[in-house]
Amino acid sequence: MSVSYDFRNRTVLITGAAGGIGSAVIDLFDRSGAQIHAWDLRPLPRNVVQSTVIDVLDREVVATELNNLTNRGVRIDFLVNLAGYLGDHQNFEGHRQEDWNYIIQDNLITVMQVTQAILPHMRQWGGGRIINMGSLAGNEGLTGIAAYSAASAGIIAFTKALGREIVDEGIRVNCLAMGPMDTPLIHALGPEVVQALINESPMKRLGRPEEAAHLIAWLCSDASDFNTGAVFDLSGGRARY
Repeated sequence: MSVSYDFRNRTVLITGAAGGIGSAVIDLFDRSGAQIHAWDLRPLPRNVVQSTVIDVLDREVVATELNNLTNRGVRIDFLVNLAGYLGDHQNFEGHRQEDWNYIIQDNLITVMQVTQAILPHMRQWGGGRIINMGSLAGNEGLTGIAAYSAASAGIIAFTKALGREIVDEGIRVNCLAMGPMDTPLIHALGPEVVQALINESPMKRLGRPEEAAHLIAWLCSDASDFNTGAVFDLSGGRARY
């Protein structure tokens, strides 16, 4: 894509950075001149980022790592919450509670914990941008992924509530509600499920990670300053609500 952004002298913190969307966000923000800090359970062997292996479900570890950054004089201008887990495609009646507990924690609770930890710093710095990763499933509810749908709906509602709550503090909070993307997370559902998702798409394809990255970058740019508490569809026309 020919669209470019200028994020020189800006710093982005990305959770779940080792995934398909995270890699695309890193590539775009690197080309845009941003300083990048990446958090994930897996290490990132890339020179353009400062990577930290971290479990964002651990509240104390999140606070410690964030303090390590701020004590070094790092100001986080953008927080991109990408950490998440889809789980298996299955009927809810047979879904083990420990599995759907983890899905809700790894998607919704991690977003809330990291966001709560960074808010005092953004308030002190005079502003910032927070981008949360929701899903089409959170708006529509999709069969076979009921727990993930519930967690995504929570992220969407959290984004709307927090965006209104801190609108006067120069902090903008927005959310992407994505349809199926061409990432390992989606392909892990199996080829039959993936093909069904493609067949259901008006565009007859999965979304591309770089398309998500560009929407995230736009939400971090000055062009989107009037947007907060908003949910942006990225579904190839699948959204029907």
